[in-house]
Amino acid sequence: MERPKMAELESLETAAEHERILREIERKRRIPGSEQPLRGLGQGCCLWPLCCAGKNIVLIYGMCSLLFPLFPQNQVTDTNRKLQNEGKELILAMEELRQCRLQQRNISATVDKLTLCLPVLEMYSKLREQMKSKRHYPALKTLEHLEHTFLPQVSHYRFCKVMVDNIPRLRQEIRELSMSDLKDFLESIRKHSDRIGETAMKQERLDFPGIVGSGNGMGLKVHGSHPKPFQDSGIKDTQDSSQGIFLGFGDGKGKGDPVPGAQDLVDFSPVYRCLHIYSVLGARETFESYYRKQRRKQARLVLQPPSNMHETLDGYRKYFNQIVGFFVVEDHILHTTQGLVNRAYIDELWEMALSKTIAALRTHSSYCSDPSLVLDLKNLIVLFADTLQGYGFPVNQLFEMLLEIQDQYSETLLKKWAGVFRTILDSDNYSPIPVSDEEVYRKIVGQFPFQDAELEKQPFPKKFPFSEFVPKVYSQIKEFIYACLKFSEDLHLSSTEVDDMIRKSTNLLLTRTLSNCLQNVIKRKNVGLTELVQIIINTTHLEKSCKFLEEFITNITNVLPETVHTTKLYGTTTFKDARHAAEEEIYTNLNQKIDQFLQLADYDWMAPEPGSRASDYLVDLIGFLRSTFAVFTHLPGKVAQTACMSACKHLSTSLLQLLLEAEVRQLTLGALHQFNLDVEECEQFARSGPVPGFQGDTLQLAFIDLRQVSLFVLGWWASSLASYQIPADKSGVGNHLWLGGWLP
Repeated sequence: MERPKMAELESLETAAEHERILREIERKRRIPGSEQPLRGLGQGCCLWPLCCAGKNIVLIYGMCSLLFPLFPQNQVTDTNRKLQNEGKELILAMEELRQCRLQQRNISATVDKLTLCLPVLEMYSKLREQMKSKRHYPALKTLEHLEHTFLPQVSHYRFCKVMVDNIPRLRQEIRELSMSDLKDFLESIRKHSDRIGETAMKQERLDFPGIVGSGNGMGLKVHGSHPKPFQDSGIKDTQDSSQGIFLGFGDGKGKGDPVPGAQDLVDFSPVYRCLHIYSVLGARETFESYYRKQRRKQARLVLQPPSNMHETLDGYRKYFNQIVGFFVVEDHILHTTQGLVNRAYIDELWEMALSKTIAALRTHSSYCSDPSLVLDLKNLIVLFADTLQGYGFPVNQLFEMLLEIQDQYSETLLKKWAGVFRTILDSDNYSPIPVSDEEVYRKIVGQFPFQDAELEKQPFPKKFPFSEFVPKVYSQIKEFIYACLKFSEDLHLSSTEVDDMIRKSTNLLLTRTLSNCLQNVIKRKNVGLTELVQIIINTTHLEKSCKFLEEFITNITNVLPETVHTTKLYGTTTFKDARHAAEEEIYTNLNQKIDQFLQLADYDWMAPEPGSRASDYLVDLIGFLRSTFAVFTHLPGKVAQTACMSACKHLSTSLLQLLLEAEVRQLTLGALHQFNLDVEECEQFARSGPVPGFQGDTLQLAFIDLRQVSLFVLGWWASSLASYQIPADKSGVGNHLWLGGWLP
């Protein structure tokens, strides 16, 4: 440490001494006679330092003359000249060498600066290329790297200042471009929501083939798993597909073709890129708010049903596909981003969607009058609900609404079956079914549960007691039950609930629809007694078949009729009421027929002599009654007996009214005897037993009042003649009776 300091001091002293000698020589040269002192001064002095000091060669030469008197001045001058001439090339070479070293130094400095600047320029070029190719998130990463790592190293260059000034503009441009990509994504996803939902519902139907849907609805999820959450480091630096965000899919008709998932159908990269870009820019909340706001607007658009949605199943299918597609996308976003949407946001959207969907379905389904369309709609709603339930959305309200639609479905079925029953009843001939061979017999027995040992023993051809509408109506009741059962499928109902639903609907069919159809047929003006009799026979057999309908429902639902709260079928009551109405109509019809015959009665109350037999109209009437009551052989005994008794009473009353009517003020004995013949004809008809089952003279009692009046008139006639002692053969006076005294 000490030695370097001492050397430095000695060097400084030597340099100072040389400077002093040079100043002294310069001064002495100007003073004559100063050579000697200079010699003393110059003893031991070295000239080389003077030369190195770069002083004037003249001074050096003067120094040499003072120190060395015999110094050869001319020779030195020549030598110097030669040396100068010969050293020019060296000087030129040295100058070239200096210039070369200067260039080399400049090149080296330039290389160093370029080495420092080139990465910056390369990064900037990469940034522009990424911007041009719309790789905005990598461009933002490059911009961040350029700003914080490379530009600080070259901040003193002008181009660096230009780049720094451009950074905010580039950052804003990236933000705007990424937002533009997001808008394109939202527009495209709105357009393709129905395709996504279609695929999702197709997936559901493939995963659960028990769901029967008549539409082409489709689906896109792998049950039991969700897509892997999307991480920042996992962003793929790829360009957008030329097809846009919807990548498309095949028709799925190929055997074993896998159904693609949401990530396969939709390119979600615009959302991911924009999310990460806004995150890097510190505007994530702005992005989340914008995304949710736009998706809420799209949800409202999706949930608006078309005005004619109720006309075809395709209208409902497209509506459901759009809703499913919307929520499939949101579910995918929920599980592949960190916080862009959350469960609370999804639940809020779903609550809104559920309420609007149910309201729309209630409104539009009320217009459906075709039970097939209602059933297809139910299957579509079940598929819709099960698809969304697979993604974790609660759908209990949809199944509750389906129970409301079930009531409407029952109403449409009842309307349809009302038409079916009317057609059957209108086309029936109301005659017993003739059977010509065993095959036809077994076919009818297979359609309707009928057993009759006596009929079995009869040879062919033979007849069933009922007409064709009995097996047809019975078969249609079973078809109705099957139709009700179809609606209950996939509603997650218990066997008891299904049984109760079927029984209630079947009771409505029997007590309202079928009963009204039968009543309308019975009340027709053109229905005859034969048809009424056949209706009574038919309803009797249908009433007996009700227990088989009970067994049929039990076999379908596996719920025993003895189970508590099991609804009973009201078929027995329905057919009894129809039979009673037909019976009343028979009584009324018979009375009307009797009245029609009585209108033909033309009694000549002034006839001198009676006829040889009963009046022609009465003979025809009795013949009609005999033929009519002969048809009553298949009726229940009480029905035939009641009809016969009612007809006889009405006939008796009507005949009595003929005798006692106001226009009959007088009559002859011959007319009275003719009337008595008619009464005897009626009594003879009653005694003949037109309908079996009457005891004794029960049926004759129907004419007892008429007989008493007839006997009374004849007896009063005889007593009147005797009291007045008027011979019956004088001037015919006794053959006339004035009735003014006893007629009311």
